[in-house]
Amino acid sequence: MKKIFSLLMICALFLITGCGGGSDNAAGKLSVMLGSNVVSLDSAKCTDPASFEVIADCIDGLIQLDADGKPIPAIAESFDVSADGKTYTFHLRDAKWSNGDPVTADDFVFAWRRHCQESDKYAYIMGNTVACVKNADAVTKGDDPTTLGVSAPDPKTFVVELDAPVSFFPSLMAFPTFYPINEKFFNGLDAGTYGTSPETFLSNGAFVLSDYLPGAANIQLKKNDGYWNAANVKLDEWQYQVVSSSDNALTAFKNGTLNVVDIGGSQIESVKSDTALVKDLQNIPSGSLYFISFNQDPKNHHAGALSNVNLRLAISNAIDRESLAANFVANGAKATYTAIPIHFAPNAKTGKYFAENQQQFAEYVGFNVDKARDYLNKAKAELGKDSFELEFIYANDSGNTVVKVAQAIKSQVEENLPGVVLNLQPMPKAEYLDRLTSDSFDLAINSWVPDYDDPMTFFTLWTTSGSEICEHWSNAAYDKIIADCTTGDLAADYDARWQAMYEAEKILLENAVIAPLYTGANATLIGSNVSGIEFHVAGVNRIFKSVTVK
Repeated sequence: MKKIFSLLMICALFLITGCGGGSDNAAGKLSVMLGSNVVSLDSAKCTDPASFEVIADCIDGLIQLDADGKPIPAIAESFDVSADGKTYTFHLRDAKWSNGDPVTADDFVFAWRRHCQESDKYAYIMGNTVACVKNADAVTKGDDPTTLGVSAPDPKTFVVELDAPVSFFPSLMAFPTFYPINEKFFNGLDAGTYGTSPETFLSNGAFVLSDYLPGAANIQLKKNDGYWNAANVKLDEWQYQVVSSSDNALTAFKNGTLNVVDIGGSQIESVKSDTALVKDLQNIPSGSLYFISFNQDPKNHHAGALSNVNLRLAISNAIDRESLAANFVANGAKATYTAIPIHFAPNAKTGKYFAENQQQFAEYVGFNVDKARDYLNKAKAELGKDSFELEFIYANDSGNTVVKVAQAIKSQVEENLPGVVLNLQPMPKAEYLDRLTSDSFDLAINSWVPDYDDPMTFFTLWTTSGSEICEHWSNAAYDKIIADCTTGDLAADYDARWQAMYEAEKILLENAVIAPLYTGANATLIGSNVSGIEFHVAGVNRIFKSVTVK
């Protein structure tokens, strides 16, 4: 998904744009760092945060989120919900695509049907583990797309039928998977070209693309004067620059090339000691969970040993997460001992975050060398082996933090578990993803950014049918709980559903399906001339519609 933006290009950019300073950079213009390349601007194809963000810059869905993460109207001025919570009727406002066509309910029907037919990794999101759109799972498997539970009685009315009530359904509509696509425009393009240039991409949102090519390190956007809410959009034009190195990001901020960047590690300490820069530093929770995936497939030529739960528990309990977060990530990330990130998914009734009690599963997840070695001795006895040499993969073009974390985990595990060797295997993101999906790894540093503000955005990952399940783990009891919480008897019982998800989490962690590491954060430098960026822990993490630059 991610490609490295070469140092040569960055240096050339610095020479072109000249120098400035943290607070004074890019006066009147917005230049934002992207940590990785955009993979696709096709909402049925993309799976990465960078792509979702750029799509959301340019396209509105039915609903958007306000600065506090609450659902508010976007293309839908209002909506009605049936008494059983299973039918939503959205009433669309007058809005236009950037080619002048009206945005209609048929645009949503077309996009949702196409998603079920053509999406891969995100096909599940419309089905009965998340949105519960009627017949979505069947359509994804090849059934007639016209049987999907969506319809357009008239151009301004979009109706969605669900198989079960979904408490977070309105918020889910802000996620790019559920955005519309102009069917007439799409069908007029050559196959496979949608979203590959400004000419093959339509906006109905705050901005339009003015310069973009797939894999490009520079993306230019400008205000969409035909946007239904254009009066409240202050930016006339702005840009993204892809920068994968924290060192280069800090240099770009100092030189005035960029006025919004993420930094980490030693750069944070450097900024904190700089009185001119520290006032521009903000710590932004990201809602992402970083974890180790264990390949448990006993048929894999590397991973047979990791089908043993005691070996997995040994590795998990040999990791000092506090040290990882403080000394190697060092951007405000929080050591995490649950399968759900900290400061995410508040209970609608109590206001407490789902993972507020980080000691809830201390029996299975923690840093305890004696316990880790006890687990290891059990694994040695059960497997009849005294040593284990395991391959540990990670994407080395996802920023330098992951490199430091991988090296630290290797050092901790090998020091605390005699006989266990982790062979580090860095590789480009594309190869890393291929290795995950092709079952060719032992351990992997993995992460997940929540698509919506509910614990189920994580728990569905590890169901037997989960599209992201690279751990090759299956548990009938776990699957039943998730099914009961989505389409079963618990779907409409908020309190019972909440408690059942804790039971599912216990199964997940006592089996060490993953080893949670830390909840992500961003140490972000924002020029003092920039205001109005909205940050969200779920879905699209940054929104620029309300930004002003002095």
